[in-house]
Amino acid sequence: MSGHGGSTGQRPQPSDADLARLSREELVRLGSALDGVTIAHREDPFPVPGTRAEKRAERKVALWFIIAALAGLGFLAAYLFWPYEYAPPGSPGDRHLLYQLYTPIIGVLLGSSVFAVGGGTIAYARNLLPHETAVQERHIGGSSEVDRVTTSAILADSGAGSGIGRRSLIKRSAGFGAAVLGAGLGLFALGGLIRNPWKGGAHAALWVTPWASDNGEPVFLRYDAEQLTLARPEDLAAGSIATVFPYKRSWSAQEAHDAMYASNSPVMLIRLLPEQAVRVVQRRGQVDFHYGDFYAYSKICTHLGCPASLYEAQDARLLCPCHQSQFDMLEYAKPIFGPATRALPQLHIAVNDEGYFYAKGDFIEPVGPAFWERRS
Repeated sequence: MSGHGGSTGQRPQPSDADLARLSREELVRLGSALDGVTIAHREDPFPVPGTRAEKRAERKVALWFIIAALAGLGFLAAYLFWPYEYAPPGSPGDRHLLYQLYTPIIGVLLGSSVFAVGGGTIAYARNLLPHETAVQERHIGGSSEVDRVTTSAILADSGAGSGIGRRSLIKRSAGFGAAVLGAGLGLFALGGLIRNPWKGGAHAALWVTPWASDNGEPVFLRYDAEQLTLARPEDLAAGSIATVFPYKRSWSAQEAHDAMYASNSPVMLIRLLPEQAVRVVQRRGQVDFHYGDFYAYSKICTHLGCPASLYEAQDARLLCPCHQSQFDMLEYAKPIFGPATRALPQLHIAVNDEGYFYAKGDFIEPVGPAFWERRS
């Protein structure tokens, strides 16, 4: 072998032609010598391949990966098909119990899949990989070509020494477990994007709330009470607020319950002080959305969807307690402080002949933290 300076500067280095002629075993010995590596101890747990003991160890490792795959499949099934929407206590078919179990079920299954993959990897390393103790001297400087070639050979030899190439049961089970776990993690990350929020056009979920009425039936403003109570102007004193929800007289008890618990239903009905009402600045196209000194705005903060429900009557400001966004009720609920950038959507309200508040239509803009391109 021709000699020239290498990474250690102490030992003659082989030429490229010499390296091409060496076998993998020879490259491993050369790389170890060049790197100053001393193998203090090396023991193959199964020097004779194919023994019953080795097969038992393989089956134990494969069992971990099979458990990972089954738990991953269970997670996928639960994530896709388990009832996740809120159901009140006493709902038929134990819907409330199923709703309560949704998060624990997918959490336990996903965690079990990750744990089993880790368990299988550790079991393989402990029971099937050669047990080796090596000592290496450190050196300063970059790696030469011979170092790179011999290091590649050492890595290849480590793979060959692990025996993974001839253990098809472990390869198949590990691949199955890793594939299912990867699919589960991918679905978990992208699950919220699978459903098309624009499906339905003008009737899509992002456009329509329970305040909409397709048949012209009035949608009344009701309070959250055990007995159905519709909102009236005389219920609120000047400078006070109340949370109201949609209600149609044609709805069943379940439909009324679902509408009240919908995420885009809560509305703040606000009665301004008399001296404040004369100073209100209306948004263009919504000058008649109020009724006297009564104004109705979505309770869902346009920042991250928290309930904006802390009202300071003297300044007519509404505060969101989560991130301290403030909205000016004297200027169409425009944000004046905090991270929110959009005004709260305003509900068009009126009073019918019976003296009850009702909505004259759905919100004309999306409710909640969406449509970031629109600013107040």
